[in-house]
Amino acid sequence: MGKTSSSKHSIALGGTARSPEDAAMLHDLELDFVEVSLKDMSKFARSISDFIELRRKTGLFYLCHGPNEGDPNDATSLEKDYLPRILEIIDIMPKLNMPLLTLHLWMDHRFVKAPVIDLKIELLGKIIDRAQTRNSTICLENLSEDCRDLHKVFKALPQLCLTLDVGHAQLLRRETTAFDLTAAYPHRIKHLHLHDNIGGNSVNDDLHLPVGSGNVDFQGILAALKQAGYRGTATLELKPHEIERCLPFVRTLLW
Repeated sequence: MGKTSSSKHSIALGGTARSPEDAAMLHDLELDFVEVSLKDMSKFARSISDFIELRRKTGLFYLCHGPNEGDPNDATSLEKDYLPRILEIIDIMPKLNMPLLTLHLWMDHRFVKAPVIDLKIELLGKIIDRAQTRNSTICLENLSEDCRDLHKVFKALPQLCLTLDVGHAQLLRRETTAFDLTAAYPHRIKHLHLHDNIGGNSVNDDLHLPVGSGNVDFQGILAALKQAGYRGTATLELKPHEIERCLPFVRTLLW
């Protein structure tokens, strides 16, 4: 799929892009792939041809990151706004040969009402059904959930996979959940998000610092993932200049 690390190493490394210009910068950093963040569908639609041309020229492959859900307890918005947006994205993904879509849907029982969690599971079922017709994998990204929160979701949805966000795993918790999630769901983890922070009890503490700038135990977590047999992709969820800053360190951790 990729041109550099995916052919030599077990974990392919990529970065977040919001535009073809971002993607080109990531290519210049010799990353394997780009995870396209789709927050503005109208803007993305205007740039599809540029993304396609860049892929043709460089050999980059693309993954997809969906938009935020908005108010995590607003059932009407989830059904009437969020779900149609995600289904539209799934229908566009084949144009860029995107095999995987990561979604934000908060499932933490401490913050999201039980009936809304049930609704989110139902909506994910519809999303997965559509994705299967497009040969796409759907990954739920952990926000502040622990294994208990995700057990019900994964039990109901056998085809649902997990994007393990290593930074999110230590927010709104006394200690990181990354080790427990890796141990509990090694075969569900199909993608990683890498960024740093210093912990915290607020969504505002999701700082997305360059790897090595905070206190996330990347060495320990990545060792646990490798021990569990992880052989997938990892996105540096940072701006291109931040990726460049920490890239040598990240490569030593991964390889």
